[in-house]
Amino acid sequence: MPTVLRRYGYRFHFYGSDMNEPPHIHVSGHGAQAKIWLEPIVLAEEKGFKASDLKRILSVASEEKQSFLEAWDDFFRSLSGK
Repeated sequence: MPTVLRRYGYRFHFYGSDMNEPPHIHVSGHGAQAKIWLEPIVLAEEKGFKASDLKRILSVASEEKQSFLEAWDDFFRSLSGK
């Protein structure tokens, strides 16, 4: 489960078991967690974040979308051996 970015106390990461899902990023921090689809940037699910946290998380996801997509492709390409 590689960490792609740490910002504002949040950890943005993937799970290897997510290979067959559309690109997304998991976010954990402050005792909460969320899943953000990357194309388009949409909150898929969350547990425990305040509205202000979610706004900040979605803003970071929008700013870092391209780097998250590149990290997704690199990570899952390495797992598939391609």
